[in-house]
Amino acid sequence: MDDSERRTIARRFADAVNMELADLRSWLRTEPSHRVGWPKDRKPGEESVGHASGRRILRILRKGRYSLTDDDYRHMRRVAGYVARHLKQRPGGDARQTRWRYSLMNWGHDPLK
Repeated sequence: MDDSERRTIARRFADAVNMELADLRSWLRTEPSHRVGWPKDRKPGEESVGHASGRRILRILRKGRYSLTDDDYRHMRRVAGYVARHLKQRPGGDARQTRWRYSLMNWGHDPLK
């Protein structure tokens, strides 16, 4: 992965992740954050893919750009793609307490911001 690609990914990630580190950390501790998303192996009670992604986003945000690995950048690209796709699926009506919003928040994006 070259520097130009890393810069593009970092910019898309920064646009997608609009929650502050402390807000995301607090959100991931809530019950609603644990109730949404698909379990990695589709086993009830296991952590969802999105929740695990949120924990990884926290690690990435704490690292700083000079400590990021190519694997971190791949995850950042995945986050930006997920957020872009799911924003297009906004449900009608009040989205404040929807699974759609909660799932996006697990990925670091609060669509109501």
